[in-house]
Formats: sequence, structure tokens, C-alpha cells
Amino acid sequence: MNTVTRVGAFGVGITLAFGAAFGVGNAVGPIGSDAKPTHGGHNGGDPAAAQPAPPGGAPGAAPAAPAAAEEPGGLRVSERGYTLVPSGDPLAVGVPADFRFQIIGPDGKPWTRYERSHDKDLHLIVARRDLSGFQHVHPVLGSDGTWSVPLTFPSAGDYRVFADFAPAGDPDGGLTLGADVSVSGDYRATPLPAPVRTVEVDGYAVTLEGDLTTSASMLTLNVSKGGRPVTNLQPYLGAYGHLVALRQGDLAYLHVHPQGEPGDGKTPAGPGIGFHAQAPSAGSYRLYLDFQHEGVVRTAEFTVRVGTPDAGSPTAVPTTVLPSTPVAPPATGESSDGHSH
Repeated sequence: MNTVTRVGAFGVGITLAFGAAFGVGNAVGPIGSDAKPTHGGHNGGDPAAAQPAPPGGAPGAAPAAPAAAEEPGGLRVSERGYTLVPSGDPLAVGVPADFRFQIIGPDGKPWTRYERSHDKDLHLIVARRDLSGFQHVHPVLGSDGTWSVPLTFPSAGDYRVFADFAPAGDPDGGLTLGADVSVSGDYRATPLPAPVRTVEVDGYAVTLEGDLTTSASMLTLNVSKGGRPVTNLQPYLGAYGHLVALRQGDLAYLHVHPQGEPGDGKTPAGPGIGFHAQAPSAGSYRLYLDFQHEGVVRTAEFTVRVGTPDAGSPTAVPTTVLPSTPVAPPATGESSDGHSH
């Protein structure tokens, strides 16, 4: 359930902070770089921070070493003393069951204190390794430090789960941890859909303007229905739009939100939701945009290609938009207000 400096079209601003893929006990840096560990999800990514430091010191001194690139969030199962530990319960295809996990804190005990972000203490993102089966849900925390949420896995395979949260009292703010879980059954890979600019979602058309690149870029998502712009989007988790992105291959993660807030007198309720974004590397990305209208949360999915994975100086190719299955938010309950796609 989750970020960088946020700026957007129509008075809405956002920045993208990439989280990353999981590896138990392993740290994996971003593609093509030696990464400096950092947290994902909601960290503030200043593009200038990745630039080489200016020379300093006495005359004749060697120039300062370039600043290390930030590691996307979510690539680690453990970071800053916090560890994501799934319960290990067997998972089956199409069988609703409580998915349970704990966040173990620096003291070695289940962590129970969290800062609320976008109406929730923790956002759980789930996606299969081939970037299908996306779900964004909100677990409930038990008194023993165990999180639980009803989940149904639509197909067999290896899934990545991302816990996006901010530990209370931690001066470094939020982070994103990732772990893999397996669902037994007959696995059939789903190819990454081809790029398109507009997708139909339950009668709504979502059009993506702009190209994601490795430098600062503007993305605007415009929502319409029946050929007319939607200007009365409804707040969902304190915003008019939520965006999650996963990088193909290592599943580097990002979660972003509009800077403006519904009801602040300056943030319009559509049709456009704008984001200032920057990809950490060349490659293919899958974007998942959540928006709510007429009481239903819908997700538009986009395939975005940035340069080529082996390019020295990547340049963007057209961003892409792909469809997703709309899911109505459950009627009641803190544990059931998430949605799956």
C-alpha cells in the first residue's frame, strides 16, 4: 500500500521514488549502478543528489568522489534494522485466505508502532514476477505484531509482496521492504503487454501523456468517460490518484502520490493527474494507476519502456497504457479496503 519531490499537472504534483525487488539477506543495487542503500516508497529523491560532488579541499587535492546513486526501495527484505517476514503459510490458487506477515524491528521483536501515511499505517503491494496479478491492499495489525489481510492469488507462480510503511519514531522516515512468496499450481507466464497510449477500464478511458525517462519528466494521466472528461474524481486514501511502478526483471518498486489534497481549494478532481517522474535506469516498467469514481476503485496499467537496458545513455520511447480489472472497494472494515487487479 505507498516519495520524492512531488509536482503535477493541474496543480497536482508527485515524484517517484523507486522501491526494489526482494532477496532474503541480499542487497541488490539498481541496474547498471553501484547503489547506496536507501529506503523506497516515500523518500525524497533529489535528482541533483546523484550528481558528482564538486571538487574541494586544498589546492592539488583530488576531486571529491561522485555521490553514489540511490538504491531503489523494495529490493531488500531487510533494511535499517527492519525485516519483512511472511508467515510461510501455504498459498493456493483461487482460494481466499488471510495472508499474514510481521515486520521485525531493530530490537528483534515484531514492530507495532507506525506513522499513518495516506490514511493507512501500511500499504501492501502484491504482483506476480511477470508483473501480472497486481493487488494493493491494507492489512490490519494484531496485538502480537502480526499483519493480516484477505488475499486471493489468481494464478500460480512466484509473487513479490512489498510492505510500504513508516516506522514511528524513525528519523529516516518511510521505507519499502520486499519478499517473494510462492503459489503452488500450474505456472503459465504472462508476456508483458505491448505499449499503448490509452486504455479502457470499465467504460473509462485513461490516456497517458508524456514519456518516462532517466531525467526529470512529466507524466499526465487524463480520465474520461463516454468521451467527456471526468472532473469529479473521488478521494481514495487521501488523494485523487495513486501510482505504483515496478521495473521488469528485479521488480524495483515505486509508490507516489499527488502533492495536493482533495478539498484544499486548489487541487482539481480531474480529469488530469500529473506526476513529475524520473526512472532510475533504462528498462521496461509497469505502472499501476489507482483512481476512484462513483464509489469504485479502478486501476489502469501501463507498460513503459525507457531507452534500452544496455544503452549507455538511455533515451525514452513512448510510454504505454494497458487495461486492468476494476474492483469495488469493500463496504466496511479496516482490513478490507484494499483492492486487487
